Amino acid sequence: MAKILVVDDEKPISDIIKFNMEKEGYEVCVAYDGEEALEKVESESPDLIILDLMLPKIDGLEVAKRVRAKHNTPIIMVTAKDSELDKVLGLELGADDYVTKPFSNRELVARVKANLRRQATTTNANPQDNNADIQVGELTIHPDAYTVTKRGKNINLTHREFELLHYLAQHLGQVINRENLLQTVWGYNYYGDVRTVDVTVRRLREKIEDNPSQPKWLITRRGVGYYLAKPDQD
Repeated sequence: MAKILVVDDEKPISDIIKFNMEKEGYEVCVAYDGEEALEKVESESPDLIILDLMLPKIDGLEVAKRVRAKHNTPIIMVTAKDSELDKVLGLELGADDYVTKPFSNRELVARVKANLRRQATTTNANPQDNNADIQVGELTIHPDAYTVTKRGKNINLTHREFELLHYLAQHLGQVINRENLLQTVWGYNYYGDVRTVDVTVRRLREKIEDNPSQPKWLITRRGVGYYLAKPDQD
């Protein structure tokens, strides 16, 4: 049984989330501020965290940053804000996904299941399967270590950024539409927001490209999707 940590300072909301997650068969623990959240990450070892952005004592962005520095636990960021900046910051600091209040229980459950499924797939993967390094120009993708280097120097990618880059590298030169990426990399079918892909692509470009505004590797095919260019392509 997966354990979920719900972090929200509004008790009625956390109670509703807790009730609905328990209906799905999950074990649930709750924290009402950032400090308590960090304590329960260590004491409860949750399999997934549902993390509100606006928290007392330590805000959700800082909580995500501290958790990601030590753990690979999936984080779904919950926020009442719908600005691009909040989403970018959350994903940059380690959140795997976000939902914007108000959200439906069905949507949140779908995202929880998708993230747990992706985490289980990664954890249970046979290290001998598809673990050969992939070279794309100056980038080297190391699937067995979940790391990427550029000109021999390590690039600090989030879990989702790595999975996106690795998937595109496995389909080098092939344009993949955002819906396909959402389903394959994030594990979503109907409830995913394709803007999640756009935000992650933008952050990934800032890390792997010399000039993110004129990308050489991670290319947009306008109106279709994204692809990773072959070394002989511009």
